[in-house]
Order: sequence, then structure tokens, then C-alpha cells
Amino acid sequence: MSWDWQFFCNDTATGEAVASCFGAGGKEQTYLQWMLGSWGWTLSVSLLGLLVALVVGSLVGVARTTPNRWLVRFGEAWTELFRNIPLLVQVFLWYHVLPVLVPVLQGVPPSVLVILALGFFTSARIGEQVKAGIQTLPKGQRYAGQALGFTLPQTYRFVLLPMAFRIVIPPLTSESMNIVKNSAVAFAVSIPELAQFAQQASEETSHFEEIFIPVTLLYFVSAFVINRIAKFIEARVRIPGTVGAK
Repeated sequence: MSWDWQFFCNDTATGEAVASCFGAGGKEQTYLQWMLGSWGWTLSVSLLGLLVALVVGSLVGVARTTPNRWLVRFGEAWTELFRNIPLLVQVFLWYHVLPVLVPVLQGVPPSVLVILALGFFTSARIGEQVKAGIQTLPKGQRYAGQALGFTLPQTYRFVLLPMAFRIVIPPLTSESMNIVKNSAVAFAVSIPELAQFAQQASEETSHFEEIFIPVTLLYFVSAFVINRIAKFIEARVRIPGTVGAK
């Protein structure tokens, strides 16, 4: 088996080798630059999708633990809706269907639609975890907040959620890693991320092994770094008295 890694230094337009793998300025772009740019898209879509998922998932988790039965039902409906429809189908709905039903979305960039689809899909899972974290806390925590004069929203903000998030960091770590992998569905609507790069570049050059090996490594590195960061945060904020706490 003979592998040719030098093609990463070729111009994507002409296929000819250039002086530097990082290009020589102007309009020249090498396959290495294309791959790194696609990695940037993958990270951007993943991190922004995770931000949407954390915000929306937290609200859904809180809604499912409030005394208000309508909020509980809304949270349950949200969870069942977004976790039971395949992510790829949701991306297509956001990209092809919703702009027709909601014309204002027609001017929204496809990357934003993918971020929303990815974020809402993941928010259903994070909502479950936040709910479980809140329900794990002793009821005395809520009563203590109310005894201090906090309103119910303030009790959630200052007492329950900070404690719940410290409990659910491990499953949130898994979701953070999953969202990087799930971001690969963005290629289906022509977002220039890693999966699309791998597909297009391999078809152009026929260097399948040389392309998919580094792309796989970049996905692994992205998920691994998230895992290490989350483990560091978990060690710092772990509740005293729990397993592994110092």
C-alpha cells in the first residue's frame, strides 16, 4: 500500500503542488487549508449548538420540575418531540420545510438552521439530565431557598440549578462529545465542515485513506479535548462528600 500525503500541499483548483502547504497568498488554497477550515466549521457549529442546547435544555429541565402542570406538560412534549425524530430529518425540516412555513427563515444562513436543529435535538437530552439532577437534590434545598425569601425562579437560579449542574457534569460531558460527532449531519445541507470536506476531497483526488484518517483524528481530538476540559471542571466543582471528591 502506497500513501501519498504530499497531495495536501496541492492547490484545490489546479491540483498542482504549491510552495507551501498553507498556500502562498492570493486565491490559492491547498487541501490542508481546506481541511483545517472545515475543522473550524465543525467546531463552530458544535460549540454554538451546544450553547443552544444548554440554554434550552436547562429551561426544559426546570419546566419539568416546577409545580405548574402546564410547564411540566410543555417540557415533556418538547422532550418527546425532539428526541424521537432523527437528527438528520430535523436538519432537513429546518432547511427545506420550515422556511416555507415561516418565510422569515428564508433569509437565515443554513449554518444557523443547522445550529438550531443540533441544539434543539440535544436540548431534549440535556433537559432530561437537568431534570434528574434537580430531582436528585433533597427537597430541603428548595425549602431553604424559599425560607431565605427567594421567589421560585430565584430558588432555581441561585440554589437548585448550580447544585444540579455539578451533579450532571458526567452526562453533560457525553452530550458535549456527541454533539461534535452529530455535527457531521451538516454536510447534508452543504455546510463546509469536516464530513463534507472528506466526501468532496476524496472524490476529487481519490486519496480516500489519506483524507479519512486525518479527518477521523480531528474528530477524535475534538471530542477528547472536550472530555478533558469537562473532567477538569468536574474535579473542581464536585460536591464534597460525593465519590471522588477531595
